[in-house]
Amino acid sequence: MSTVATVPDGTVNPYALSHLDSLESEAVHIFREVAGEFERPVILFSGGKDSILMLHLALKAFAPAPVPFTLLHVDTGHNFPEVLDYRDRTVEKHGLRLHVASVQEYIDAGKLRERPDGTRNPLQTVPLTEAIQRHRFDAVFGGGRRDEEKARAKERVFSLRDEFSQWDPRRQRPELWQLYNGRHAPGEHVRVFPISNWTELDVWQYIEREGIELPEIYFAHEREVFSRSGMWLTAGDWGGPKDHEKVETRQVRYRTVGDMSCTGAVDSDATTLDAVITEIAASRLTERGATRADDKMSEAAMEDRKREGYF
Repeated sequence: MSTVATVPDGTVNPYALSHLDSLESEAVHIFREVAGEFERPVILFSGGKDSILMLHLALKAFAPAPVPFTLLHVDTGHNFPEVLDYRDRTVEKHGLRLHVASVQEYIDAGKLRERPDGTRNPLQTVPLTEAIQRHRFDAVFGGGRRDEEKARAKERVFSLRDEFSQWDPRRQRPELWQLYNGRHAPGEHVRVFPISNWTELDVWQYIEREGIELPEIYFAHEREVFSRSGMWLTAGDWGGPKDHEKVETRQVRYRTVGDMSCTGAVDSDATTLDAVITEIAASRLTERGATRADDKMSEAAMEDRKREGYF
C-alpha cells in the first residue's frame, strides 16, 4: 500500500499529505490539544506496539522540548519479560517518569482475587482507576483503535469517564471538524485515543517508515507454547499449561501483547517488517479477534470492561 499522495492521473501531488502523514498530523494535533487543555495528562505505556507508537508521536509533537506527560503502566505480574525490558529501556532513554500500578500488589493486599482461569487482564481495572484517582490524572491517553474490536469502534477520540471512571456510551460527544470537548466535572476525567483512526496495517507501515524499534516478540522466533482455545499460549508460572496440555517449541510471533495468560501467538516466519506487513495485509482477522482470549469470554466482554473503567 502506497503512502505517497497522488492525484487521479497517478502522478504525485507535492501539496497533499500521504495517508500516513494525515494520520500522524491528526494524532499530533490531539496530543497538542490535550497539552493545552488539561493539567495532568498521562500516557498509558505498556511496551506494546500501540503504546510505542503513541509515545513516538508524542515525542514528535513536542520536539525538541520534552514530552509534557508522565507514563502509566498497569503491570499484571504476568507480562512478557521482553516487553518489560523494552519499557524500562525506553523510559530511561527519553528521561521519562513512569508510574507502575501492580496487580500483584493488589492481590497480596487482598484487594483482588486470582481468577480460576489464571488470567489477570480483567483484574487491571481497579489498579488503573485507583492510580488515575490517586495521581489526579485528568486526561489519560490510550492506544485503542477502532479496527480492533466492536466496542472500541463506538468510542470517540475524547471519551468522558465519570467520577467512578465508568464509561457511558450515551454521553459520547460530537467531534465535528476535529473539535474536541474536554470539559469535565471535578472527579471526572477524559480518556483520549489519538490513534483511533489507525488500522493495524497503518501502524506497521508507519513503524517501518519511521524506523521505530519494537520488542523482539513481534517478530518470528522459537518459543515454548501450548494450545488452548485455538491459540498458542506461552508456557509459564501463571497457570499454564495444565496436565493435559502439551508444550511444544514452535516458530511464532505476537500481533498484540498483553498478559501472557490470555495473549496468543500466531504461527509465522515473518522475521522482518516487510514480512510482517505482508502477513497483516493478507489477514482477515483482527489482532484481538485472533489472539486475545479475554475478548472471547462473552460477546460484550470488552464493552462490559469499558463500562467498569477499563480501556
